[in-house]
Amino acid sequence: MKDLPSETAPLLLAWYGKSARILPWRSDPQPYKVWVSEIMLQQTRVEAVKPYFERFLTALPNVQALAQASEQTLLKLWEGLGYYSRVRNLQKAAKIIVSEYDGVLPRSPGLLQTLPGIGPYTAAAVASIAYGYPAPAVDGNVLRVVSRLCADGRDILSPVVKKDFSRRLSEILPADCGAFNQAMMELGAVVCVPNGPPKCDICPLSALCQAHAAGEELRYPFKSPKKARGIQQKTVFLFIYRQHIALCKRPNTGLLAGFWGYPMIDDYLAPEEAASYLEQQGYHLLSVDALPPAKHIFTHLEWHMAGYLVVLKEKPDAKPFVWATREELKEVYPVPSAYKAFTNYLFNN
Repeated sequence: MKDLPSETAPLLLAWYGKSARILPWRSDPQPYKVWVSEIMLQQTRVEAVKPYFERFLTALPNVQALAQASEQTLLKLWEGLGYYSRVRNLQKAAKIIVSEYDGVLPRSPGLLQTLPGIGPYTAAAVASIAYGYPAPAVDGNVLRVVSRLCADGRDILSPVVKKDFSRRLSEILPADCGAFNQAMMELGAVVCVPNGPPKCDICPLSALCQAHAAGEELRYPFKSPKKARGIQQKTVFLFIYRQHIALCKRPNTGLLAGFWGYPMIDDYLAPEEAASYLEQQGYHLLSVDALPPAKHIFTHLEWHMAGYLVVLKEKPDAKPFVWATREELKEVYPVPSAYKAFTNYLFNN
C-alpha cells in the first residue's frame, strides 16, 4: 500500500487556514474545552453540538465543577444529545483528574486513555489540539480521507487497517499537529463527505488523490456491513392529572439509565387494548386518546412506540410517579430524546 505524499500536510494546512469553520471550541483550545467538545462530537453532528457545548461550559466551566455536579444536572445538560454514557464517563474522568492530576488533564495520549470514556482517537485529538503532542487523531472522517487518497479498499473498521492508517499519518505529521488533525477531520466533514459525491473540485488534495485520479471516489472507503438492529414494541402513556404529567425514573443501569421518562410497557397496544389494560391496572380514566406512533433508533436497537394521552379522574398514589408541571418538565427533569415525539406533543397541545 502506498504511503501518503509529503505534500499532503502543507496543502491541507494552507486550505485549513483559509477555510476552517468558526467553532466555539476552536477559538480557545483549552484542554477542558477540547475534551468536552470531542466527547460531545462522538457520533453527533457539529451543528447539533454547538448549543449543548455552550450551555454545558456555562453551567460547568471547569473540571472541578464537572466533578461536583449532580447527576440530574448532568443529564439535563445532556438531554437530547444521546449516547448518555458519554456524560457519565465524562464525570467519572473529571473526578479522577481532580483527585489524581490536580484538576489538569494529562498531556499524553497514553495517560488520557486510562480515563473513562477516552479511546485512542479522543486521546490523540485532545493531546494534539490542546497540548501540541505529536499524535495522529484517526476518526471516521480521517479514515475516509486516507482511504480515498491511497485508493485503499481494505475494511476501515479493521483495527489492523486503522493502525496502518495511523502509521501513514504519523510519517507526515507536521509540527502543528493539532491544526493538521483538525484539518483532516474538517476535510472529511465538509469536502470528502460520506453521503453523496465528494466535492473534489474544491478539495486541496484532489491532485494527490488516487481514487480521484481513477474516477472511483465512491468506491472508497469499504466498511463491513453492520448487523440489523433489533426492534422492540412499546406503549407509552402520558398520564395527565390536574395539568401535571406523570414521570417515572428509569433504572440506574441499562438503556437510558437514571433518566426520567413516561410510563411505558413492553407491548404495542391498540386503542381498545390500551383502555382495557389501564382499567385492569386500577386507573380511573376520564379519557384515553391515541397519539401518533413514534420510533426512536438507538445504535443497535429500535423502539417502535404507540402512545396515549390519558386524562385521569384520580391520582394513582400507589404508582411510583413524580407529577411534574410542563415548566418542570422543561427545566428540571431530564427526559431523553427517545420520548421526543411525546414531549413535543405535550408542549404543542
